[in-house]
Amino acid sequence: MFLVGVCPCSPSPLIFSIQKPNYEHFFYLSGFGESPESKAAKYLVSFFTYVALEIVSAQLRAYNREAHAELMEFLDSHPLKDGDEFCAALMRQSSRHKGLALRIIEVRSAYCKMDFEWDNLHRLALKKVSDSNTRLMRDYVSETSHET
Repeated sequence: MFLVGVCPCSPSPLIFSIQKPNYEHFFYLSGFGESPESKAAKYLVSFFTYVALEIVSAQLRAYNREAHAELMEFLDSHPLKDGDEFCAALMRQSSRHKGLALRIIEVRSAYCKMDFEWDNLHRLALKKVSDSNTRLMRDYVSETSHET
């Protein structure tokens, strides 16, 4: 597709070429509501919250056993299912818990930005999917080849 435009600084018309993006390699997910990547990002937020909780818990166990006990008590009554909901509930528990929640939020952000190995995630995900597919097909063939 070509568009013709006129630039005020040039007496001759300019011709622009606009390429339509090629979406043939994408899978269409009807009714999914959001992209799979968006869903995965939501799960990763909760996972990063879990990692941050483990890091903060280990730090507290080493230097502030009382705060560690309070955090573990809170965790017993508020299981970590959704990272944001967990942190929001922790913040509203007390001013001391608010400090713990802010620390967890700070650590999960730092972990996500600086420590998580995104390239390794991509490589491992591809390998695990390939290995799982191979195992499933091998198991199926093994099971069905014994039938007569």
